[in-house]
Amino acid sequence: MPYIDNSDLPASVLASLPDHAQDIYRQAFNHAFDAHKDDPRQEEVSHRIAWAAVKRSYVKIGGHWVAR
Repeated sequence: MPYIDNSDLPASVLASLPDHAQDIYRQAFNHAFDAHKDDPRQEEVSHRIAWAAVKRSYVKIGGHWVAR
């Protein structure tokens, strides 16, 4: 299901990503969710795409995500 607000994101995303990265994740997930509506793995694919979008702008150093 699409996420209306960042507070609706999974707890693991909220706990690990900074605010801007959460925005990227939410927007990428929602776009992918809509684009893959006929795929039986729609939610799984959307989460993978969202993480890939975050990784283009952020890198995990130690236990923290920081902007590239």
